[in-house]
Amino acid sequence: METLSAFAGKVWCVRKQLVVLLAPLALIPVVFALPAKEGKCLYVVLLMAVYWCTEALPLAVTALLPICLFPTMGVLTSKKVCPQYFLEPNFLFFSGVVMASAIEEWNVHRRIALKVLNIVGVKPVWLILGMMITSSFLSMWLNNTATTAMMLPIANAILENLFGDLEKLKENCKLKEDEEGLSQIKLQALTSEKQILTEDGQEGAERHDKRTPEEVRAESEYQLKVWKGFLLCIPYASSIGGTATLTGTAPNLILMGQLTSFFPDCDLVNFGSWFVFGFPLMVLFLLLGWLWISFLYGGLNARLCVRKQDWQADAERKAKAVIDEDYKKLGPMNFAEGAITFFFILFAVLLFTRDPKFFPGWSIFFNKGYVSDAVTGVVIISLLFVFPSQKPSLSWWFDFHSTNTQYIPLLSWKKVQGSVSWNIILLLGGGFAMAKGCEESGLASWLGTHLQPIARVPPPVAVILITAFVACFTEFASNTATIIILLPIITELAINIKVNPLYFMIPATTGCSFAFMLPVSTPPNSIAFASGHLMVKDMVKTGFMMNILGILTVSLAVNTWGTYMFGLSTYPDWAQSLNVTSTTTDVYNLTTSYLNATA
Repeated sequence: METLSAFAGKVWCVRKQLVVLLAPLALIPVVFALPAKEGKCLYVVLLMAVYWCTEALPLAVTALLPICLFPTMGVLTSKKVCPQYFLEPNFLFFSGVVMASAIEEWNVHRRIALKVLNIVGVKPVWLILGMMITSSFLSMWLNNTATTAMMLPIANAILENLFGDLEKLKENCKLKEDEEGLSQIKLQALTSEKQILTEDGQEGAERHDKRTPEEVRAESEYQLKVWKGFLLCIPYASSIGGTATLTGTAPNLILMGQLTSFFPDCDLVNFGSWFVFGFPLMVLFLLLGWLWISFLYGGLNARLCVRKQDWQADAERKAKAVIDEDYKKLGPMNFAEGAITFFFILFAVLLFTRDPKFFPGWSIFFNKGYVSDAVTGVVIISLLFVFPSQKPSLSWWFDFHSTNTQYIPLLSWKKVQGSVSWNIILLLGGGFAMAKGCEESGLASWLGTHLQPIARVPPPVAVILITAFVACFTEFASNTATIIILLPIITELAINIKVNPLYFMIPATTGCSFAFMLPVSTPPNSIAFASGHLMVKDMVKTGFMMNILGILTVSLAVNTWGTYMFGLSTYPDWAQSLNVTSTTTDVYNLTTSYLNATA
């Protein structure tokens, strides 16, 4: 038994290497189970799916496999595969990340966060709302992981002033309710109160004198629940906020790229149109999530929201003082912060107004189809490398005795190199390459024809099923990898049953961001769990209902304002033209085969 255990330990140590070696051998039968080209393409897709789900190879390295395998297996030529890694969505993503780097460089994001928290107040229910609003807004433009990493320390500092030391709360909750335990609670409570009074120079310890040990324990348990609510609301809000903009999360850009690949004539999805659809969805889901988290973790309880005791008022004053002090430390907004704020607003406004679909955008002043969101983003971020970080002075040119200072722009390329998620850019490219292979090989069409059980249900029910399946799948795999694998299949399913492809593609893409149940589901979840104050059951209990709320919210959005915006109730011409092309090609191939056979 000991030998077996030791061998299992060795196997576990090299598990990733074993997956890398054994997965290609185990999947070989797939090549012969399907028609030649489709089988080879499916082999590559499944191999990449295994590597992505197990992370046997780095995600970005797995994304490069189509360059190696598609040409050598005869699925796609290298001239068709390689350009997929630098399509328009890659540059839109790049411009968004560079803008986020500039915002972080000059601490504008922290100023926004502290200002919002200052406005909403320090009662737990409103602080949870403030944290969620700030996290979701920042994650619309910044990386979700960076947003969570920035907001959690701010939340912990505020909570320590509201409730005291977290470890002390845990100790109070764990004490047994025997006579000795009750004495310890009382003694700890009085000692803690004495320390607080000594530090603040205040008199009176009526708070604990008037409360029984049971009440002290109950209050500690309640405060610990509120603390957990704060730790959960930030990563959840970061994931929700990323759905509001095309640049907010990678799956949105995957949708845009694959839509361009499958349906070149479709120009419905751009930054402006997606924002009009995604922002109300984000607000609605954020509100429901806030109500659920506040209810579950006591934020809506009257003890800390309506009826206020003296000690609670004192704690809230301290927490408010912390926020005010942190904001004062930032000082007045300097020239660089003002410039970044200006370019950030310009960046958002120009992307939104280029071609919002519901009114003519500024792109009408250029040749049709020439200016895209990527062009707009790259133009704005290019200015950041030129615009000065200090206010220019004309007098400096004429004062020959003044000190010569080096010109420093708002952003340097060195900063960009260290902050841009190059692995995500390669992931996007790998997704586009995989989609191209599925399309050209006919694999997507083959898979779509074999999904008849879903084809039999009404489309609104299919939307709920697809969103639920994607949301569950992404709990165990990267959301980018999930949408890369599933979106071509979902697209082909929509074509086969003559449903507007966007009717399935949009909820599937949005559902990829609804991974709330497990610590490994998203990097923001992992950061919150790494604090050591959450258990897996806390995330599962909270995240399960969050997933349900997300699925229902997406279904509502797609069947109401989404239908109006994107014309989802009709089968569009841009999808019909693809069918005609495919049918013509199939007829030509059949005719050629027949003539060759008869000859």
